[in-house]
Amino acid sequence: MLKAHKYRLYPTKQQTELLNKHFGCVRFIYNLALETRKLNYSGNKINLSCYDLINQIPELKKEYNWLNEVSSIALQQAIIDMDKAFVNFYKGNSKFPKFKNKNNKQSYRIPAQIKIDIENNKLFIPKFREGIKIIFERKPEGEIRSCTISKTKTGKYFASILVETGKLLPEKPKIDINNAIGIDLGITHFATLSDGTKIENPKYLKNDIERLKILQRRASRKMKGSQNRKKANLIVARKYEDIANRRLDFIHKLTYKLVCENQATTICIENLAVSNLLKNHRLAQEISDVSWSKFIEILSYKCDWYGKNLVKVDRFFASSKICSKCGWMNDNLKLSDRHWTCAICGASHDRDINAAVNIRNAGVGSFGGPVESSRLWEAMKQEKVSVTN
Repeated sequence: MLKAHKYRLYPTKQQTELLNKHFGCVRFIYNLALETRKLNYSGNKINLSCYDLINQIPELKKEYNWLNEVSSIALQQAIIDMDKAFVNFYKGNSKFPKFKNKNNKQSYRIPAQIKIDIENNKLFIPKFREGIKIIFERKPEGEIRSCTISKTKTGKYFASILVETGKLLPEKPKIDINNAIGIDLGITHFATLSDGTKIENPKYLKNDIERLKILQRRASRKMKGSQNRKKANLIVARKYEDIANRRLDFIHKLTYKLVCENQATTICIENLAVSNLLKNHRLAQEISDVSWSKFIEILSYKCDWYGKNLVKVDRFFASSKICSKCGWMNDNLKLSDRHWTCAICGASHDRDINAAVNIRNAGVGSFGGPVESSRLWEAMKQEKVSVTN
C-alpha cells in the first residue's frame, strides 16, 4: 500500500536558490518537451516517446549550461511526468497537458537517491549533500519510492515523501443495507446523512470574502512591478492559503469521522460532475467553497485504507423527488421546497434527508443486496402508468 507524507522544509539561503533553480529548469524542460511533442505530431505526425525526448537532454545541456547546475534525475522525471499527462489525456482521465507557469505552484519530483535522517531532521536528495532541514511530525514507515519538492505562492517549501508500507489493503465486507449510510452533499449544509445528521457548511471563503476584496483592492492599486505590489500580493496569497488550509483540515476531520467513527461499512454518495456544476455562475463560488471534488477524493482513499465500501450513485438519479417510503415521484418539486409531503402514503419528508436515504437505497441496490431501491423504481413506474391512464 502506498502512502504519502507531507513535511515542511526549512532550507538555507543557498539551498533556497538551488531549489528555485530546480523549479525553473524542470519547468523549462517540461514546456520544451511538450512543445516539441506537439510540433512533431502536428507537422510530421510523429509521436515522440519520453525516451526520445530524454535522449536530447545531453545536447540541451551543451546549449544551456545552467541545466548542469541541477539534478539530471529531476530533468528526466519532468519528461516522464509530461508523458504520463498525455497517457491520462488519451485515456480520458484528464484534459490536454498545459504549459507550466512560473507564477503558479512550483514543484519537481525525485524518484531515487532519497535518504532521510530522522534523528537530525535532515532530507538528502541529489545536489543537496549536506541535507535540507525538515520537520518530521510523523515517521514515514516503509520503503521510499519518490519525493516531490514543492513551493507555495507564499514562499513555503514542502517535501511529499511517497512510501511503500508493505501492507495489503484490508478486505471490504459484504454490502448490506443495515450497515450502509447515504450522503447528500449540499450548499446550505455541507452534507446530510441518511440517519438524519446534518453537517453545517463552514463557508470559509464566504466568511472571509470581504477581507479578501479589501486586500485585493490594495494590491491592485500598487504600481505594477514594484516591491509594494509584490508584498501586497503576498498578503493576498497568505489569506487564500489560510482559507484552503482550514477547508482541507475540515474535510480530513469529517472524512475520518465518517469512515472510522461510524458503524457503517458502506458509504453511498452521488457521482457529481462538479466541473459542470461550476458553469452555473450564480453558484460557482459557493460550490468551489465546499470543495466536493476534494471531499470525494479523500473519502475514496480513506475507505480503501480502512476497508469500507464506497458506492457512487448515478448523478441523474432523482434522489430528492422520490418518496423514500413508497417510491412516488414528485415531479412538481421545486428547489425552494425544503419539505414536502407524499401524495400517496402521506409521509412528510425533509428534502435533504429523503435524498440521502434514496442515495443509500440506490447504492446498495446496484449490488443486488437486500434493498428497497428496486421497489422504488417499480413503484415509480407503476405510478407513472396510473397517472397516464
